[in-house]
Amino acid sequence: MTGKVAWITGGSQGIGQGCAVELARAGCDIAFCDIGAEAETIRLVEALGRRALFVEGDVSNRESMEAVAQRIMNTYGRLDILVNNAAFGVRKAFLDLEIADVERVWAVALWGVFHCSQIAARLMAKAANGGSIISISSVHAERAFPMSTAYNAAKSGVNAMTLTWASELAQYKIRVNAIEPGWTDTPGERRYFSEELIREEGKKLPLGRLAEPAEIGKAARFLASEDAAYITGTILKVDGGFLLPMTTVRV
Repeated sequence: MTGKVAWITGGSQGIGQGCAVELARAGCDIAFCDIGAEAETIRLVEALGRRALFVEGDVSNRESMEAVAQRIMNTYGRLDILVNNAAFGVRKAFLDLEIADVERVWAVALWGVFHCSQIAARLMAKAANGGSIISISSVHAERAFPMSTAYNAAKSGVNAMTLTWASELAQYKIRVNAIEPGWTDTPGERRYFSEELIREEGKKLPLGRLAEPAEIGKAARFLASEDAAYITGTILKVDGGFLLPMTTVRV
């Protein structure tokens, strides 16, 4: 993938940073947007010998994302890969949810994916060089976790859009896939859980730990690569067996 350009939303930390680093490791130049910059992603990408561009922006704002895309084209002259990673969640009981809570989650986690994907797909189709769109979905799309009405619905919507776009964009050689991470050790999780709780609860998972952001990034790197040239319309679980049926019976 040397010389290709990848755009990662929410790339300042966590899974977004993991995707940026792994795609840079594969040879991509990186552009990432976020509502707040961290120099670490730039440093990590440049340490791998690739170029890094940060543009501040909110994925829920269409004009902001059009400006990000224009900046990418002005800087690199091309766009080959989009990773929709930016997301937002509200953990609150259904009876207590405010309309504003739901609107904000969907604005980022659903509309943000729509905005960036449509903008990127139009650029890719015009360039006629194919492309890869990868959305970071979640196991929440398949299991109805309590306290997560808006987030569950958003991720289910991301999966549905992924399959629809894969069908429509195949004629342009644009592949569209999604990744469903399980419980992943990101800064966002530290807002809700302590180090001790993460360690102890992680031991209860099938593989005995939470995922690392780099492991999600490696899945994105694969889906964006020529090794996955015949893969489109796929929802890839990278959950460490999180969704496997739990049973005490061993055979």
